[in-house]
Amino acid sequence: MIYVRVDSPLGQLLLAKDEEGLRAVSFATSKRATLVREDWREDGAGFAEEMRQLRAYFDGKLQNFDLQLAPEGTEFQLRVWRALREIPYGQTISYGELARRIGNQKASRAVGLANGCNPIPIIVPCHRVIGSKGSLTGFGGGLQNKERLLALESRQMKLL
Repeated sequence: MIYVRVDSPLGQLLLAKDEEGLRAVSFATSKRATLVREDWREDGAGFAEEMRQLRAYFDGKLQNFDLQLAPEGTEFQLRVWRALREIPYGQTISYGELARRIGNQKASRAVGLANGCNPIPIIVPCHRVIGSKGSLTGFGGGLQNKERLLALESRQMKLL
């Protein structure tokens, strides 16, 4: 596994990947921050494409990431994370709607838990899921960053 720490408009992020693809994007300030293991190797050059796409996204010039992803999770979590990638840039949906889209309309709480375990936020846009009444709820990077990402995508601000 290789990793790099990068400064972003949302604070420091840790990116980790292996030969299968990107495994983690982690906010340094998150309760669920990814911890670097002893056998991991720091390699900033190995993340040139990820960093290029993240910069373009934060600059408001990229709407869809095209990266090899390799998140690890249960089959249910993987289904939720695939569905997250289908939420169009600049749009939001509720947890209930996301549950409906994966074929289990009664699973909104389970969808919320899976959403909260997303190991690749921003790129797998869990920030686009909001409460049923439009409230901003839960985000590993903090609600202020969730609000900033949604503002960026609605063209209300640039982050770079």
